[in-house]
This record gives sequence, structure tokens and C-alpha cells, in this order.
Amino acid sequence: MAAETGHRGKVTWSRLVSLLAIAMSALLAGAVGWMVIGGRLPGPLSADDCSALVGHRVEVTDGAGLEQALAAVKPGDVIHLADGIYRGRFEGSVSGEAAARIEVCGSRAAVIDGGAIDTGYGFHVTADYWSLLGFSITESQKGVVLHHANHTVLRDLAIFGIGDEGVHFRDCSSDNVVADSEVHDVGQFDAHSGEGVYIGSAVDNWRTCSGGRPDRSDRNQVINNRIGPKTTAESVDIKEGTSATIVTGNSFDGRGMTAADSWVDAKGNVALISRNTGSHSPRDGFQTHVIVSGWGSGNRFTANHAQVDGPGYGFRVEGSDNVVACDNVVIGAESGMANIPCR
Repeated sequence: MAAETGHRGKVTWSRLVSLLAIAMSALLAGAVGWMVIGGRLPGPLSADDCSALVGHRVEVTDGAGLEQALAAVKPGDVIHLADGIYRGRFEGSVSGEAAARIEVCGSRAAVIDGGAIDTGYGFHVTADYWSLLGFSITESQKGVVLHHANHTVLRDLAIFGIGDEGVHFRDCSSDNVVADSEVHDVGQFDAHSGEGVYIGSAVDNWRTCSGGRPDRSDRNQVINNRIGPKTTAESVDIKEGTSATIVTGNSFDGRGMTAADSWVDAKGNVALISRNTGSHSPRDGFQTHVIVSGWGSGNRFTANHAQVDGPGYGFRVEGSDNVVACDNVVIGAESGMANIPCR
């Protein structure tokens, strides 16, 4: 890669660092399917897929059984949810290991029901190396929350009927993946908190979440999900303080978005946002913002397809070193493709 130079011919170091980080993100995006699943991210889980998981198997049939299984879980365990309703709110607080993940698996007919949209988390992960696979979550204030949790995979989940965010990676939760999932009908209690996937924490929450320091929820990946309709805030909100988020292969439906004006808002650094499709935005397709100095920089948008059907741009960009590639396709954006030249 040739380094860019300033007007006097000297290397612009901050620019070089941004470009290198973008390149790293691109490499990660290309490799993520192999890293996570083994070559690709396949379709929905079947009963046979759950049966094929290797590890000490724990069968549960109701909320009380699930709570007991989570309290006693060990690295390498597989908790299998039979079809049915699991009333309650559940937490994974014991860490698995890289070679011995803790897996909770079921079909979409295995439904975690929190009972109310104004309180609690459907599934709260506070430890590392978990996999939540295949089942449904509804009727809680937040769907899935990762709190200081790393190397966790959320795959093929259905998250709906939620008061606030569908999925939230927060408090320095890094190297996590949400993939092949459906998130819709969220923000039913607080529309302004109705993001489909929320990465990091707003600066106002850094004091409580990370001791006043940036919430470095880094290198998280949002892959091949279907987000919306009736996701009242952004489909994906990437907060200041985060770096190297990857958002790729997703579809966004902005119908019912009443408390935001774009599908994706990137306020962190060096995110790669690629190969997504979007429809029905109230204003813009994709945005970046500078909320805190030093953040909102080096983000790259490439090969997205934006059917905006709104008064704004396909890409409305603030901040430095953000790139809108010319291979993006924008339709129905009254203001045009972007407020900066593509390259």
C-alpha cells in the first residue's frame, strides 16, 4: 500500500494508521465466515444441528430448568432448549474457553419470554466464549446484552417484541459476532433506545460503564442479519469509543423507524460497512458523526445497495478520513449519493 503524503511530501501518519486499520478490517471481513463457523455462515439451525454440537449435553424444557443449567454450567457444556416457552430472564456468567465454548441451542420455537418490555434483559452474557444459537427472545426491555463479554457468537436468533435495543455489546465487549439473525419490533417501550444492534456506549454513559474511559467494545461483527421493520432507532448504531466494527451482508428495513434518520450511524473509528442492502429510510441511508473529538474517523462504506426513498443522501458523512467507495449503489435519495465525493 502506498502511503499518502501531505502537501509538503511528508507522510501523514494519522492517515496511514487509518488506512492500515481499514485494511485490517477488510481482511477480517473476508475471513470472518471461516473464523466463526468454518468456511461460511450457513442458514438456520435445525434440530440435527443442535444434536451435532459436541460437549456435555444438558436438556431443558422450561425456565426453571434453564436457570438451573446456567447456574451449574461448565466450559464445553451444550444446553439444549426443547421447543416451548422459557419464562424469565437469564444470565451466562461462567466463562467458556476457546476450545470449549458454552453453547445454548434451540429452534425458533424455543422462546425466551421475559414477561414485560419495560424491565430486564432476555439473555445477559457477562463472561467469555459463549454461543447463543437458534432460539427466540421476546418480551423484555433489552433482547441480548453482552456486558464485558468477549468471543461470543449470537447466531440465527429471532429477537422481537423488545422495549429497547435488540442486541447490545457494551462495557468493553470485544471480538463478538451477531450473525444470521432477525431483529424487528424493538423500541416498543422507548423508541429512542430501539436500535437493532448497538455497539459500545454513548459518551454520557462512559462514567458508569467504563469508569469515564471510552467503552472500547472493539472488533465486533454484524453479519448477514435481517434488521427491521419496526426497529424504531438505527438498525446498527456504532458508538464513539469503539473501533474496527464490521457490518456486512445485512438487510435493513427502515419502516417504523421513528427515532432515527439512517439505518447505520458510525461514530467510532475504522468501521467497515460493506455489502449491506437497505430500504425505506426517513432521511439518509448511512451516516457518520463526530460526537467526541478523535472519534468518527476512518470508516469505510463499500458495495452497499441503498434504496433510500427519503429526502437525504445515501451517505451523509462527518469527520475525517471516512471513505464512500464509488461501488455503492444509491436509489431514491433526493439529495444524491453522498455529501462527499466517492472514491
